[in-house]
Amino acid sequence: MRNNPALAISIALVAGMAAQILARHLRIPGIVVLLVAGAALGPEVTGIVRPQALGAALHIIVGLSVAVILFDGGLNLNIAHLRHEGRVIRRLVTIGAVVTAVGGTLAARLILLWSWPVSILFGTLVIVTGPTVVTPLLRRIRVKRSVHTILEAEGVLIDPIGAIIAVVALEIVLEQTPGFAARELLGLPSRLVVGAIVGFLGGLIIAAALRVERLLPEGLENAFTLAMVLALYEVSDSIQAESGLMAATLAGLVVGNLHSRVSQELRVFKEQLTVLLIGMLFVLLAADVRLAEIVGLGWPGLLVVLILMIVVRPLTVLACTRGTALSWRERGFMAWIGPRGIVAAAVASVFGERMVEAGYPIGAELRALVFLVIACTVVVQGLSGGWVATRLGVRLPTDKGYIVVGANAVGRALGAALQAAGEEVIVIDTNPGDVKAARAMGLHALEGDAFDEDVLLDADIEGRRGLLAVTSNEGANLLVAQRARREYRVPNAYIGLSRIKTVVSPKRARDAGMRLSFGGPVELKRWIAALEGASGGLECYRFDATEEQSLESALPDIADPDCGRLPLVTIHGAFISPADDRSVLRKGDLVVFASLEGHPGMEMAQLEPSRWSRADVRLNVV
Repeated sequence: MRNNPALAISIALVAGMAAQILARHLRIPGIVVLLVAGAALGPEVTGIVRPQALGAALHIIVGLSVAVILFDGGLNLNIAHLRHEGRVIRRLVTIGAVVTAVGGTLAARLILLWSWPVSILFGTLVIVTGPTVVTPLLRRIRVKRSVHTILEAEGVLIDPIGAIIAVVALEIVLEQTPGFAARELLGLPSRLVVGAIVGFLGGLIIAAALRVERLLPEGLENAFTLAMVLALYEVSDSIQAESGLMAATLAGLVVGNLHSRVSQELRVFKEQLTVLLIGMLFVLLAADVRLAEIVGLGWPGLLVVLILMIVVRPLTVLACTRGTALSWRERGFMAWIGPRGIVAAAVASVFGERMVEAGYPIGAELRALVFLVIACTVVVQGLSGGWVATRLGVRLPTDKGYIVVGANAVGRALGAALQAAGEEVIVIDTNPGDVKAARAMGLHALEGDAFDEDVLLDADIEGRRGLLAVTSNEGANLLVAQRARREYRVPNAYIGLSRIKTVVSPKRARDAGMRLSFGGPVELKRWIAALEGASGGLECYRFDATEEQSLESALPDIADPDCGRLPLVTIHGAFISPADDRSVLRKGDLVVFASLEGHPGMEMAQLEPSRWSRADVRLNVV
């Protein structure tokens, strides 16, 4: 039973997910718990998971899984962002790779007294950083866009490059003939080029298939993409050995930047699949490492890791950022962040096994040192990253107000209500007249397209608590809100929808993670017209009922402008939030409305005096 390969995989899958769930609750890097889980389930402790039972299949599973993980990494890269920071990124994946390899080699040679060939192998193995650890860290601490783009791109692009370099180095060390070494070194660029070509062409095919209406039956898009990624990886490898990872990465980059009708669903699917695969791989690979081998490295092993962190990484960043516009604070943060991830673990496991088979017993120590690097960098840099970013001033402020897309009368009223309640607000619109009207009300308004990255960055979108899209175009509302969540990690996105003749259904909006402004679908165009042609202001009412109630059920007729009041903001103690379909009212909560002068609308009798009362709160006039 213990040598059952199917059992080993299934247990690794469950343990990997359980470890990551626990890590989320504890707010610590997931890899920390995954490494502990793998060691605990491995042969040295409980013996529940035995990677040896998989035999040669382990390497196949690792290769295919890493391909999917790197495809997901490429999927999340934005070419416009990469182009803006291209100079530093190019240096990091070229000059930076060389500096890291040399530094790692010298550290292993001088401190551990390993032979030059083995030291060189270690140096090539630690070239990679990895999106599996860098990307979650950046999402958690939210740093400046330039730093985020550089570190994320380095993590994704350096993995296939580093893996190919490491494999070439291993082949040279095992063969140890000058002619073979020359052929392998000359063949290194061809592996990168073949992988890039196959990935680019394959990415175009995937993107075209996803963009053509009715070509792929609904519900099969994700399965088709997954099958294509696995095929691209194997096809590229069959053309040129070890080029598959580059193909998977480039395919993800192409697909991610050629948006399709299922772009959001594809990203969600790939992110979930990546979480599953990362958990399984780390448990399997960590279970294959002997604790005695890691302990046997002793203080010299820890000193090697320390040198990589505080000497080699800063030198790498210094060499790659000279002459750029990055501040010393941004460089300092980049110099501190260089955790290793799943690719380093996967390649090290393969190296250790092949070296032992070839008569190099030190292969097990090499694998143990790489896992020590992974554990130490993830724990130290992952836990301290937020503190370092704060001290260096590169961390973005979070929960700092809202962006309102749409300077029409409803958007202006919404912005005024949020501002009156004490929130910072920026309004964006392409209509010069509406922008001028918003500014006349004292709102900070930008004239521009909300789909323009420069406009969004001018609005400091990355530091906002939420974005509210309330234009009369429901499709545009959904798209800009989705982009805010996907690309800029805005935690809350609200959109305005109409109740009749709707282009975007409430279900579709909710499935995309959107909140519906104003408590639910309303007659948005009629409200815009009504507020444009009427004088009025902001009014505040207190909810006095003892039982909790949703905003939509408490105000069932609010969709119709004839009611005279449109809920904009809810206030619960010190917590201020836009009114939406998830708003729950409790006794004492305040609701700010846009009012239409001359409408009896929300008189006390209609509001049920036992539930509502007028609040004596001073608010700005709309």
